[in-house]
Amino acid sequence: MREEPGTTDEAPQSDDGQAQADQEWWQAEGMPWKRKPERSDLACMTWIGVVAVYGLATLPLRGWLFGSATDILAMLTGGRVSVAATGALAGVGELPYWPVVLLVAAVSSIKFDWIYWWAGKLWGRGMIEVWAGRSKRAARNYARVERWAKALGPWGFLIAYLPIPLPIQPVVFVLSGATGLSLRRFLLYDFLADGLWLALYFWFGWWIGEPVVGLLRAYASISNYVGIGLLVVVIGSTIFQQKKTAA
Repeated sequence: MREEPGTTDEAPQSDDGQAQADQEWWQAEGMPWKRKPERSDLACMTWIGVVAVYGLATLPLRGWLFGSATDILAMLTGGRVSVAATGALAGVGELPYWPVVLLVAAVSSIKFDWIYWWAGKLWGRGMIEVWAGRSKRAARNYARVERWAKALGPWGFLIAYLPIPLPIQPVVFVLSGATGLSLRRFLLYDFLADGLWLALYFWFGWWIGEPVVGLLRAYASISNYVGIGLLVVVIGSTIFQQKKTAA
């Protein structure tokens, strides 16, 4: 049977569909850049991925070291809880080299922050738009933090480490790069602010002292099991995510 003129089995493609077909991969929604990415853009995005993988991969190690080698954990990660725990150990005289631990922890805590400064330098507030996504609530929170960061300037680094459920830290870092703050000044402000907050956590642990040490000793007896459990969780979640992506 002859087909009538103008009739085909394939439906005509809409203008939106044609636009999506003509769209390059780097123009897809959720990308932080507004232009074709260069080598530096791809390198920065790779580093952001490395940070995420690093946090997940070291989770079992954190669970194990927190009870068995708290000072090592504090120096490796600069985590607030581990720093407070080392303060408690120092308060009861079990950590005579605590100044070294505190200094190394302050440096370790900011080891990846330069990546978000770099993201701001490359893409402006592009990463903030990616983080906010389509959520109106998230967009409001990010907009509020942006106003604070712009109003405070360098003093914004002090509020970046406030323990509140707002994305203050990444916004301050990205805006630092977007507004032209030099890397040297960024690292200086970041180190001073982070060091001050870690010193407060350390002092808090020192002040509490023996009760925290008792909890650490109790936790040390099960830290191996916690580390193994977290390792199983990490491996299981990775396998599940890979299967989900493949499906």
